[in-house]
Amino acid sequence: MRAKSVISDAPARESPATAKKKRIVWSDARLVQGCLQGDESAWSALADKYKNLIFSIPIKYGFSTDDSAEIFQSVCVELLTELPKLRNPKALPKWIMQVTAHKCFHHKRRAQRTENRDMGIEFIEQPAPERADAILNEAEEEQILRDALLSLPPRCRELIHMLFFEEPARPYDAIASQLGLATGSIGFIRQRCLERLRKRLKEAGFA
Repeated sequence: MRAKSVISDAPARESPATAKKKRIVWSDARLVQGCLQGDESAWSALADKYKNLIFSIPIKYGFSTDDSAEIFQSVCVELLTELPKLRNPKALPKWIMQVTAHKCFHHKRRAQRTENRDMGIEFIEQPAPERADAILNEAEEEQILRDALLSLPPRCRELIHMLFFEEPARPYDAIASQLGLATGSIGFIRQRCLERLRKRLKEAGFA
């Protein structure tokens, strides 16, 4: 999967100083434990970690931005009430995807019922299973890439973002100026950062 395919969901570019001030990304086990204990910072971290995943799914289904935002809010409410039922914290991303896909289906069915009632039609279109599977598989891959990027050191994360997620990509001299590096060192650091990213992706089972 090309980097450009997830550019809208990629972490926003940040300065090294800002990145150092940000808290370390929480593990899913810590997120779930904190949320179940009523820790507001855990809920905030969970929403921040998975907001792009949740929002991307209705967009892939073809919903408008407004409808996707409504589905996003519905998913967040579901997480608040149903998270205690999650047995394995490692299943959190897939569980979130399943909840979001379920909300998408019901949102579309509700809209179709309203439209069909106005037109005097009883048939409700069902989403093709293979299309639904493809959407969730793509969303899962994109989340693996986001997590891998977030696990990198701030300088690597910012360098990769400037090289592969910005359009047009910045020239090396501009990147060097932004990061406070020598222009001649960008190629070497780029290679080292990509090797780290490949290692993270391999560890996550990214094909």
